Amino acid sequence: MPKVVLISGASSGLGLATALYLHEKNYRVFGTSRKPEQYQEQYPFTFLALENTDAESIQNCVAAVLDQEGRLDVLINNAGVGITGPMEEIELSAVQQHFEVNCFGPLQLIQGVLPQMRKQQEGLIVNITSIAADMGLPFRGPYSAAKGALERMAEALRMETKAFGIRICNLAPGDFVSNIAERRHYAKLKEDSPYYKTYEFSLEQMNEHVDNGIDPKEIAHQLEALIHNSNPKVRYKVGAPLQKLSGILKSLLPSRIFEKLLMNHYKL
Repeated sequence: MPKVVLISGASSGLGLATALYLHEKNYRVFGTSRKPEQYQEQYPFTFLALENTDAESIQNCVAAVLDQEGRLDVLINNAGVGITGPMEEIELSAVQQHFEVNCFGPLQLIQGVLPQMRKQQEGLIVNITSIAADMGLPFRGPYSAAKGALERMAEALRMETKAFGIRICNLAPGDFVSNIAERRHYAKLKEDSPYYKTYEFSLEQMNEHVDNGIDPKEIAHQLEALIHNSNPKVRYKVGAPLQKLSGILKSLLPSRIFEKLLMNHYKL
């Protein structure tokens, strides 16, 4: 019997690449989008409506999978957005909304699928986080914080649910080719801001890294491997060698030296 997989945020980027790859491998794939009707005829897997900050939408989405398949084996918690800006200038409302989408929304979706997985006495939940969760990155503080918060909650959930046969882990990509720059919230680049030059440089660097990032298909391959892993680790990293090394360096180096390395990288 093919595994039933629910992938949030499957209309583009990593979510789409993973949905297409798993569909080709004969999984029963359900992808989500806020406007599924725009994509259903373009792609061979099933699209469902989901607003991951809305409890009723989550309930309806999970119910639709169960109505069709009677079970749910894998949740790939992928939906999310980017955010950039100086911490002094970024709007608090934008930070709050970012946490709703990148942290609290994924948690609500986990809460939505756990009863069925517990009933089945098996299931896998993979949170797509980020290598940025290892540290507070300049001009990406809210993003690092939201992804880090999701990882800590998943670590707790992993221990709480292990007795029910549920596997939970975090997959932390580095930069990969996507359209995240188009969907990212940007604090306005102000010419009279004391951060203007450094923020402008960081934006250029971020976009260049995404354009030259790894193929999302590589991450899709890793996700399929996790589906077949009966005892996954808490966290996996996928990305360029230097990005994967950054978290290790932070744990090994004195904090001021690591901070200096980051500041040199971002020309601060």
